[in-house]
Amino acid sequence: MQWSSRELLLGFTTGIAVTLVLDQVRRYITSPYFSRQLALSRYRATTESSSGHTGSIRPAGSGIESTIGNTPLIVIPSLSKATGCTIYAKAEFLNGAGNSPKDRVALSIITRAESHGLLTPHSGDTIYEGTSGSTGISLATLCRARGYLAHICMPSDQSHEKSNLLLKLGAIVERVTPAPIVDQAHFVNRARILADQHTADPARQGRGYFANQFETEANWRAHYEGTGPEILAQTENKVDAFVAGAGTGGTLSGVALALKEKLDHVRIVLADPQGSGLYNKVQHGVMFHSLEREGTRRRDQVDSIVEGIGLTRSTANFEQGRELIDEAVKITDAQAKNMARWLVEQDGIFIGSSSAVNCVAALQTALKLGPGHRIVTILCDSGSRHLSKFWAQIGDIGGEARTTIDDILQGRTLT
Repeated sequence: MQWSSRELLLGFTTGIAVTLVLDQVRRYITSPYFSRQLALSRYRATTESSSGHTGSIRPAGSGIESTIGNTPLIVIPSLSKATGCTIYAKAEFLNGAGNSPKDRVALSIITRAESHGLLTPHSGDTIYEGTSGSTGISLATLCRARGYLAHICMPSDQSHEKSNLLLKLGAIVERVTPAPIVDQAHFVNRARILADQHTADPARQGRGYFANQFETEANWRAHYEGTGPEILAQTENKVDAFVAGAGTGGTLSGVALALKEKLDHVRIVLADPQGSGLYNKVQHGVMFHSLEREGTRRRDQVDSIVEGIGLTRSTANFEQGRELIDEAVKITDAQAKNMARWLVEQDGIFIGSSSAVNCVAALQTALKLGPGHRIVTILCDSGSRHLSKFWAQIGDIGGEARTTIDDILQGRTLT
């Protein structure tokens, strides 16, 4: 077969054109511009899958409520390196209203009450709650945002940073002497009584609404519908263990329910501070020894510097997910303080006492499971709310890093 001059010329020019086009494509895909665009595209896809937002920048929202949820999931480098696992922390202290996971709960409580006609904005309605601090802060913030007043009852042994902040947020604050839950003077019972009295008083404007964070379904559902699905999306359904403490039990139960629906193998681990009875409830089926009837102790957290988690009684929110808890670990104050020091020294992460307990339990869980596993825990709030109590005992960090993993695990006293 012979080619004509015209055909040869056409083939030659076509070859040159294809070569030039391929060269331009090669130049483009190896250019810095293409690399940036590819990275941006991947970031947008990741952001969309993990947060539900279409794009790398969070869209404008309406009010402080729009900053709640879709919190970052970060890897804690030092603990991951020490264990050979990937230890993730859900940065709940970056919720934008009260800077804790209680933002989700407070918003859920308010919106559900509004939908049932139990709260009406700008009517004089007041929300009453008994809390050790974080839920009160979230409620106080959201009450002002949505047209309500907040009346917070809290134990008098909690850090003053919390009560001072509540006052600045416009809440009425009562610091209540610690009492057992069976006593009407208990801070939770006090809030319930005040709400009832408000509603029954014809001389007072609006109604009183008891938030009831320990027992309300709105608590665990906030995490079942929000926190849990976010963790699944951010890890691409690759979670081997979820570790968290329980104050009301809502976070633990809600996330456990969401994870167990998708992942049969995932382990749920309760991190319990010293003085709490939940460890025994999970491991042995009883809160305390038979001589110590549930709910009769003077404090909810006995002989512990840790605030926000640990109970001497069970709650509806804890019971919602209790059967899903695979094991519980007991964490001492010394272990928590050493972990808080370690995270500042190694990672620049400044956390409060309950977050420190969670991280100790995550460390122990990672070491037990062995290298290659993925563990998720919760960073509840910043250390700035724990300066006068928890961090006052830890002291200043200063100088070079000196805390070791063994110091954490053994709970050694550091000076």
